[in-house]
Amino acid sequence: MKNSIYIIIGLLAVLSSCSKQLNQQPVSSLATTNFYSNNNDFLQAVNGAYYQLRAYPDQTLWLSEMRSDNINAVSDGNRDWDGINTFSPNITTVGFISSAWKNNFNGIYNANTVLDALSTKGSVIGSSALVTRYTAECRFLRAFYYFNLVKLFGKVPLVTKPLTADEVNTVQRSPVADVYTQIISDLQYAASNLPASYTGSDIGRATSYAAKGILGQVYLTRSGPTYSVEGPGLNSNEYDKALSVFNEIIASNQYSFLPDYASIFSYTNENNKEVLFDVQYASSIDGASFPSDLVPVAYWTSLGISNTYGNGYGSSSFPVTANLKNSYTVGTVSGTDVRYPFNVATTYTKSPFIKKYIDISKKGTSGTDWPINFIVLRYTDILLMKAECILHGAAGTQADVDGIVNQVRARAGVGALSNVTLNTLIEERRREFVGEGLRWNDLVREGLAVTTMNAWIAGDAITTISAVVPNYIIYPVPATEIQTKAGLYTQNPGYN
Repeated sequence: MKNSIYIIIGLLAVLSSCSKQLNQQPVSSLATTNFYSNNNDFLQAVNGAYYQLRAYPDQTLWLSEMRSDNINAVSDGNRDWDGINTFSPNITTVGFISSAWKNNFNGIYNANTVLDALSTKGSVIGSSALVTRYTAECRFLRAFYYFNLVKLFGKVPLVTKPLTADEVNTVQRSPVADVYTQIISDLQYAASNLPASYTGSDIGRATSYAAKGILGQVYLTRSGPTYSVEGPGLNSNEYDKALSVFNEIIASNQYSFLPDYASIFSYTNENNKEVLFDVQYASSIDGASFPSDLVPVAYWTSLGISNTYGNGYGSSSFPVTANLKNSYTVGTVSGTDVRYPFNVATTYTKSPFIKKYIDISKKGTSGTDWPINFIVLRYTDILLMKAECILHGAAGTQADVDGIVNQVRARAGVGALSNVTLNTLIEERRREFVGEGLRWNDLVREGLAVTTMNAWIAGDAITTISAVVPNYIIYPVPATEIQTKAGLYTQNPGYN
C-alpha cells in the first residue's frame, strides 16, 4: 500500500477541508455524484481514509512518549510541548493537542463519508466481497481514530455518519462507555470481514488480526482504573476477553517473534513478521517526520548534516531520563541489554536521546522525508499484553508469564527473571517499547500514572515538572472546540 495510498492526496483536499475540527459537512452532491462511479473511485476513497494515519506517529510521540517518565525535555523558549512535558493546566491552546483532536476527527470524517457512499452507491463496485472489505477497512479506521480520542480526551462527540454544519453544532460529548460500544462494534465487524493478510501493493492495509489486536487493547484499556476521571479506564475487568483475542492472534501463526531486535525496525525489513499494523511512508513521495521528532538539531550539525533534518525546535533537547537509563542497568541480570544502545544515542556528547528510527544511510531529502514505516502494533506487544491479562487473573500460569517475559529478555541479551509481577512486566515493556509511544498509556492502563510519575519526579529531583494528579491522565478539550458554540462542551477537570 506504500505506493497506492499517495494517489489520494488530491481527493483529501476535498474530503478533509472543514472550518470546525469536528465539521462533518459532506462534500457537495455534485462532487459525490461525479466521484463514486466505479471501483477505482471507491478504492481511492478508502485509501483516503487511511491517509490521516500519517499524523499518528507524531501524535503518539509528542502526547504519550513526551508525557511519560522516559523524557525530560529541555526547552530553549516557549515551545508547544513544554506544557505537555511539565503537566501544566494551561495547555488548552497547545497545537499538538488541537491537532490530535482535528486529525482524528478528520480521519473519522473520511471513514464516515466512504461508509455512507458504500451504503448508497456500493453496487457500482461490482463485487459484494469488495464492498464488505472496504466497509470493514473503514470501520477499522473509524474505531482506531476513536480509540485514540478516548485515550487522549475521554468523552468525545460520537458521530457515525456525515452531518451538516448545523447538525454538528448539536452533538455533545458522549460518555466514554458509549464511544467504546461503537469502537468494539466496528472492530468486531472488521475482525470478521477483513482478510488475514494481503499481497503486493495492498500490504499495509488493516487485516483481521490487526483488528483483533486493537480490540484486545480496547478490552485491556477499558479494564483499567477510572482515577475518578471520565478517561479511558472503566474498571470493566475484561481481561479474559482481551486474552481470548490475543490467543487467537498467537495461534494463527501469521506472526512470529523475530530473534534480532534491531531487525524489527530495519528500513530493509519493513512489514516483517512482527508487524500487525503500521503506518506506511515512502521517501520523496510522502516521507515520515517521526524519526527526527525527539532528536536534537545539534546532533545533525555535529555530523555535518544540514539542520533541515531537525524538528524545528532550535537548541531544545529531549534527553532520556536517568530513571529510564537506570531501568536498563538495574534490569540487567547478566549481559548487556542490546535495546538501550539501539534505542538511545549513547555516544553523542550531549545528553542521550531516542534515536530508534534513525538510519543516516537511508535519510531522505529532509527531516520530514524518512522512508520508514511506523509500527503501531507488533507481535511482542501481543505477547506481553497476554502476560498482563494473566497477571490480572485471566487463564494462565505464572510460568506462562515468566516464559513470555524471559523470551523478550533473552532477545535483549539479558538474564531470566522469575515470579514476574505487574510492576516488573510494565518496566520490561518500558525497555522494550521506548520510542514507540506506549509508556504513558501503559502507566494509565495499570493505574500507575500518578504514583510512578511523581516517584520519578522526586527520584530524579526534577524541578520543572508539576506534581501529577488524576485529572492529567487525559488532555483538555482544545480551546477552539470549547469556543465554537458556548455550552456545547464542558472542559475536562483540572484545566484552565
